[in-house]
Amino acid sequence: MELFIKYPHEVQDELLKNLLTKAKNTEIGRKYNFPEITNYNQFANRVPIQKYEDYEACIERSRQGENNIFWPTPIKWFAKSSGTTSAKSKFIPVSEDSLEHCHYRAGKDLLCMYLNNNPQSQFFTGKSLRLGGSKEIYKNNGTAYGDLSAILIANMPFWAEYSSTPGNEVSLMNDWEVKMQAIVNETIKENVTSLAGVPSWMLVLLNNILETTGKENLFEVWPNLEVYFHGGVSFDPYAPQYQKILPKEDFRFYEIYNASEGFFACQDQNDSKELLLMLDYGIYYEFIPMDSYGSENEKAIPLSEVETGKNYAVIITTNAGLWRYKIGDTVKFTSLSPYRIKVTGRTKHHINAFGEELIIENAEEALKKTSLVTNCEIVDYTAAPIFMEGKEKGAHEWIIEFKNPPRDFEKFRFELDLALQQVNSDYEAKRYNNMTLNMPKIHQAREKLFYDWLKKHDKLGGQHKIPRLSNSRNYVEELLNMNKS
Repeated sequence: MELFIKYPHEVQDELLKNLLTKAKNTEIGRKYNFPEITNYNQFANRVPIQKYEDYEACIERSRQGENNIFWPTPIKWFAKSSGTTSAKSKFIPVSEDSLEHCHYRAGKDLLCMYLNNNPQSQFFTGKSLRLGGSKEIYKNNGTAYGDLSAILIANMPFWAEYSSTPGNEVSLMNDWEVKMQAIVNETIKENVTSLAGVPSWMLVLLNNILETTGKENLFEVWPNLEVYFHGGVSFDPYAPQYQKILPKEDFRFYEIYNASEGFFACQDQNDSKELLLMLDYGIYYEFIPMDSYGSENEKAIPLSEVETGKNYAVIITTNAGLWRYKIGDTVKFTSLSPYRIKVTGRTKHHINAFGEELIIENAEEALKKTSLVTNCEIVDYTAAPIFMEGKEKGAHEWIIEFKNPPRDFEKFRFELDLALQQVNSDYEAKRYNNMTLNMPKIHQAREKLFYDWLKKHDKLGGQHKIPRLSNSRNYVEELLNMNKS
């Protein structure tokens, strides 16, 4: 880590050359003549920036057992994540290199940084409570796909299970309702010193643990609990609830930034919201300034050209065979020495308060299906999350203006919820048995509500649009207040 902090550009340049050399005889390496590429500019000019849709055909061939398409070693694992416009789910390749030199290395480095910052830690005197997502692994043609956390657990060395709870048998359960209670039953007997998982799901589990044990806070269950490693969704909305159930001032929260495509950054300082960009995990980074993203002037730049305070879309080239791939996330640099970032959101409007990654394409498709079923016509809409409070589950709150409203609003609500589950597998998982998300809440907007909102903000005409989906409640709260009048 000290090496890439001191020589970030040299480390990234060498990494890119190594990736190009390793993949030179693959189908994609031959197509773009990797052996002739000797520097970043040649790489950027020769290899196009790609979205999942551009990669999908190659990934499907790889899932059917074909090798040497975009990476020289066989790809046996594919991480299933939320879908795109054309597909309900994406299947992200996970190579042996990315498992060992990205995901697992990140876990070791994160722990090293935490222990370095907290030398009095008693981390190793107990176990880490890990909470992953859906655990079902599907095999076909010698390849397998499932949630990234399932892939990581399935490939871990046998000794890793001894320092974690619950055991693999419970961790790999498919039925969330059964699994949640099994985790509670197993972990309350353990000496848990750390937590790891997505804030929304973890909060459900921890509230279940307090309810089962009858305790007021988690230190009454696990007195040696000292740190929570979290990532996947923004922690800010959940922070007050975690502080209530973890009331010690010296308890540590450590944020990580990882995805199916790789592990990108992690918190390297106590009590910081800045994440150190990890530059030696087999991932080469490029960035597109968001002020030109999607325009004719869109241009990716290497790490050496980024500036602090600007919003960038992240482009990655990885040791699992993703070449100049748009992951859809946006970041801002808070420091250039070392390179530290904050995750600022997605390249598109979305709701990802609970890991559901609901994008506008999902919303439009679901509303279209629902309108047909309920024989209504929609003029405008916006949606935002209802954040969890106490033991109450989260939900989505919609404000919809109709030209012809549905006769039965309860049926409309049911059909919209069903359609959203059909087009988005992550939303479907969060809605399963109301484990994290309750049914959506629907408000009928008065006539011209959205028009009046745009007028109020001097945004009538031109390219101004209603913010369809938002991860915050700012728009929804204002519109609800305007709707009352």
